[in-house]
Amino acid sequence: MPRIESEVFYKNAIKKHGITPAGVCWLSYAHQQIRFEILYELLPDLLCEENIVDAGCGFGDFYIYLQNSGNLPKKYIGIDSVDAMCSIAKEKTAQEILQADITNTQLPVSDFIVCSGAMNVLTAFETTLFIQNCYKASKKAFIFNILCGEDKSETYNYLSKDKIEQFAKELNVKKLLLREDYLNDDITVGFYK
Repeated sequence: MPRIESEVFYKNAIKKHGITPAGVCWLSYAHQQIRFEILYELLPDLLCEENIVDAGCGFGDFYIYLQNSGNLPKKYIGIDSVDAMCSIAKEKTAQEILQADITNTQLPVSDFIVCSGAMNVLTAFETTLFIQNCYKASKKAFIFNILCGEDKSETYNYLSKDKIEQFAKELNVKKLLLREDYLNDDITVGFYK
């Protein structure tokens, strides 16, 4: 079971905040953009040669970030479990957006799979399944950000650096990159093959 009912949680956020970063439970637009910037830095310079799956794509805001950066991937697919998010992401991006639970769905194989914040409301078990599934479906890397620290929240999911390193070891990650120099209690991780 998730910590919270994701569908209800996000639909309430959309109702309260609309199609904004707060509507996908980001603290602010600035924080969302900082996280996107760090994800972007861990991707190759020429995305036009790469396929990207955006796991937990929300409103498709990372695609819009890439578009505004002038560096779109060869192919982009967004995946989200919340139907309202998928509808909005399709409209905003005009890209392929799939509705699926990433913890138990065979994902499209892609060069890179990225995830920005989608694991923040999962249980520890669901986070394990999510990471395993995304890493397995990536040809080159799974790059994600998540809250970092001791997991004491009733709502949000935090991973410690020790747990991230344990995941990397269990998955036989060839290269592990960690970035935690940008926001308090947040970490961006690159699991490279």
